[in-house]
Amino acid sequence: MQVTVTFRNIEATDALRRYADAKVSRAASKYFRRPVEGHVVLTVSKRRHSAEITVIADRMTLNAREETDDLYSAIDLAVDKIERQAKKQKAKRSVHKSGGSAPRLAAVEVGGSLPLGGLAGESPDLASVVRTERVAAKPMTVEEAMMQLESSTKEFIVFRNAVNETVNVLYRRKDGNYGLIEPDVST
Repeated sequence: MQVTVTFRNIEATDALRRYADAKVSRAASKYFRRPVEGHVVLTVSKRRHSAEITVIADRMTLNAREETDDLYSAIDLAVDKIERQAKKQKAKRSVHKSGGSAPRLAAVEVGGSLPLGGLAGESPDLASVVRTERVAAKPMTVEEAMMQLESSTKEFIVFRNAVNETVNVLYRRKDGNYGLIEPDVST
């Protein structure tokens, strides 16, 4: 990877150049197969030390800028931002390449609130509750729920089962049949 380091209002030192080169190269090689180019601009203005990093790789451009009292910490913070951006882009690409859509939750609230933050084992920035809908769980039989679902354009219906008084979900399957979700009340 080719990293160019530009110094503004500061004398160019080999130590800073090597440090910036090593940090940017390591971060880029961690997330990209073919890192193409990196550019670091180090600026000093009175007591403000800023590092601006641009990485161009795999048909994307990542930018980060940080200001601190020390150039080394400014480089570290800017590289951390680049790594976060690269991680996010890599996650988006893996979802896109798998042929699926981004993970989403269909949230239906039945009388309480749902905890935010994604599914168990997933990071909150990948899956989150994007919509909450209040649904009145009307008492009906499974057959009545099937008739209501057939006459509507919705993908699922939430209802209170008239037989056992539990909240159930009836949904359309891709094969044209229906699926029923019943809670396990034995535990």
